[in-house]
Amino acid sequence: MKATVTSITGFYGAFVSMFMSKRTWTPELDKEIKEVCDSVLDNNGRLREEQDSENLEKFNKRLGMLLRMGKKHITVLRFLDIEIMTEGMHRAGQDDLDSHARRFENRIIRSSTRLATFADGEVSDFYKDKVLTDGQACKSLGYELPNEIEYEGKTYVKSTNGYVLKEYENNKDVKRGLYILGIPSNFISKINLCEWGHVFKERCADGGANPEVKEWAEQVMKQITEFHKDITRDYVLSIQN
Repeated sequence: MKATVTSITGFYGAFVSMFMSKRTWTPELDKEIKEVCDSVLDNNGRLREEQDSENLEKFNKRLGMLLRMGKKHITVLRFLDIEIMTEGMHRAGQDDLDSHARRFENRIIRSSTRLATFADGEVSDFYKDKVLTDGQACKSLGYELPNEIEYEGKTYVKSTNGYVLKEYENNKDVKRGLYILGIPSNFISKINLCEWGHVFKERCADGGANPEVKEWAEQVMKQITEFHKDITRDYVLSIQN
């Protein structure tokens, strides 16, 4: 399983939001903030390798202000969006993350068990060497399962992890009924920093989540800090959401 943070965006909006409540926003300030963000960040929200030191100082000052305010005034953190590409998490682990769909604002698109195809015994890295399907076990014992069997007067044909009624052998709605929760699933998701604070608390290494989900959460958190060193693990755990 591999998680990759592909972008963190929305700094301009987040910085501007801090000046709205007390009516301290001005068009001049807005222009300055936009120019600083455009100068300091690339299109994915990473710090550029070559920096104007004055603009970088201004950016870091604004980010520090945002993070201090955002611990309690969590709405300002909702402007920062984190995009995550995940490869090969087992389907049950993804279901655990789907329980946070509202936190992701339903921005999760995954491998479909209806449209995609999975092989017999295909599992995520976490389950490799931990489980065997009946088909794998039989093969290891030198017993080849037949391609067709008769059961209660009906013909069933071999499919992934079992058998399906012959008339449904190419019906993906039926075939997916045999897929196990350990199958690997890819998905892309997006979540704002405020809601990430909640999801990370629930799924990080400190809690009782599934081990592969914990690994996912810690991978994502580490990469967020690599984007911007002030958005630390401890900071995210301190967000009052």
